[in-house]
Amino acid sequence: MTKKLKGLLRIVFGRTTFMVLSILAQVAVLAGCFLFLTEHIVYVFWVYMLVGAAVVLYILNKRETPEFKLSWIIPVLVFPVFGSLLYLFVEAQIPTRWLARQVKRAAEEARPYLKQDGETLERLERESAATASLCRYMDRWGGYPVYENTSVTYFPLGEDKFAELKRQLEGARRYIFLEYFIIDRGKMWDSILEILERKAKEGVEVRLMYDGMGCLTLLPHHYPEELTARGIRCRVFSPVRPVLSTYQNNRDHRKIVVIDGHTAFTGGINLADEYINERKRFGHWKDTAVMLKGDGVKSFAAMFLQNWNMTERRREDYGPYMEASLDFCLVSAPKTGYVMPYGDSPLDEENVGKQVYMDILYQAKRYVHMMTPYLILDQDMISALTYAAKRGVETVIIMPHIPDKIYAYLLARSYYEELLLAGVKIYEYVPGFVHAKEYVSDDERAVVGTINMDYRSLFLHFECAAYFYRNPAVADVERDFAETLKQCEEITLEDCRTYPGIRKLAGSLLRLIAPLM
Repeated sequence: MTKKLKGLLRIVFGRTTFMVLSILAQVAVLAGCFLFLTEHIVYVFWVYMLVGAAVVLYILNKRETPEFKLSWIIPVLVFPVFGSLLYLFVEAQIPTRWLARQVKRAAEEARPYLKQDGETLERLERESAATASLCRYMDRWGGYPVYENTSVTYFPLGEDKFAELKRQLEGARRYIFLEYFIIDRGKMWDSILEILERKAKEGVEVRLMYDGMGCLTLLPHHYPEELTARGIRCRVFSPVRPVLSTYQNNRDHRKIVVIDGHTAFTGGINLADEYINERKRFGHWKDTAVMLKGDGVKSFAAMFLQNWNMTERRREDYGPYMEASLDFCLVSAPKTGYVMPYGDSPLDEENVGKQVYMDILYQAKRYVHMMTPYLILDQDMISALTYAAKRGVETVIIMPHIPDKIYAYLLARSYYEELLLAGVKIYEYVPGFVHAKEYVSDDERAVVGTINMDYRSLFLHFECAAYFYRNPAVADVERDFAETLKQCEEITLEDCRTYPGIRKLAGSLLRLIAPLM
C-alpha cells in the first residue's frame, strides 16, 4: 500500500473525519428546526420579528467591533428566524463562558508575580512619556509589566532559532516549558523530543502543551499518553470535540519556550520541518523569533502556567518557576533598554495585541516596517495604517508572494488598493511565504511575536509577543527587514487595477465574512 493511500485512509477513517461529520450533523439538525418553523411561519412570524429586532438591538449595544456586529446583523435581518436562533445559540455557549472564568482566575493567580517595578517605569517615563503610557496601559489592563535587565537575541530564520533552542535545552537543569500551536513529527520535533526525553530522565521537569486544532491531523489522539510514558507531562489545549460550539474558535496560537526561569523563546516559528526549511511548502519559509534572558522571562513563565492551569482544579504555586531567574539576571543580563513580554486573551474583552500595534503606528515619526502572513483588517487598523502614511511616515508591509491559504490572500488583496492610495507601501516576498509577525519603528521600538494582522490573532486566539524599546534587538529587526526587502517586489496601483476580476470579486465577497476568517 502506497504512503499516499495510507495517508488518505487515515484521514477518511480518522478522528478528524468523525469530528467534521458530527458537527455537520448538528448543523443539519439546526437547519431541520429552521425548516419546521418556516412551515408554521404564519403563526410565529410576529414573534420572530420581535425577537429579531431585540437581537439586533442587543448586538448594536454590545461591546464589540463594528465589523463583528455587522457580520451578525446582516444574517439576522436577512433570515430573521434562523439568524436569530443561530446568534442566540452562539451567545448561550456554556463552554466559552466557563473558559472565560478560567482565564480570569488564572490571571488573578499570576498577578502577584507580575508586579510593575516603579523605578523601571520612572526611568522609562524620563526617556519616553509615550512609551511609559503604553506600558502603564499594559500593566493595568493586560497584566504584564515592562522590564530592564533583559537581553534579547533575534533570529531571522527558523533554522537559526532551532540551533540555539537545542543548545539551550541541553543546558536545562530544573524545568522546561513548551507551548506551541503546531507540532509535527520530523527532523525538528524528533530532535527536540530526544533532548526532552533525556532531560526528563535526568530529573528535569518537562511540560508540553499544544493546541488541539493546530495538531488535530498531525499528532495521534493518544500522543499525550505516549509522552507521559516518556516522562514528559503533556496537555492538549482545548481538544477538538464533535460538538458545535464557539469555544473551539479560541485557539492557543502561542509559541513559548521557558527554561529554568532565565531563558525564553517566542516568535512565529512552530515545531515542524517547514519552519526550518527542511520541508518545502510554499517556497522559502521566512520566519523570525527571539530569545530572552533575564527578568522578562517571568512573564512568559506566567503565560505558560496560566494556560496550563486553566483545566487544573488545584491551584499551583507559581513562585518556584517565577523566581528562578533572579541570580541569573543580576549577573548575566545587561541594563540596556526595555522589554515588555505580553500575552493576549480573546476572553478578557481587552485587545492588547491590537492596541500595541496601533500605538506603534500612531507614535511613529519616521517609519513603521511590518511583516505579516495575513492582512485582514478592521476599520481601526485601516485608519491607523493610512493615517501613518498620510502624515509622512514611511509605512511598509511585507506580505507572502506564495500564500499558504488562497482565500486569505484574496482577502488581503482586497485591502491593497485602499492602502496604496493612502501612501502605504506593500511588498511581496518573492522566494516564498512570510510567516513572521513583527513591527519595527524609528530605530526605537519593535515587536516580535505570534500576532498576525488578522481578526483571528487580534480577536479570537490566545497570542503572545515581546515589545522592545531602545533595546539592541530593535536594530537587528530593522536590519533583517531591510535584507528581506531586497528579495521582495513592490505592489503598485497598476498591479491592483490589472488583477483578475474574478479574484477581485472573490476578495470582495470574502470581506463579508472577514471577521470569521
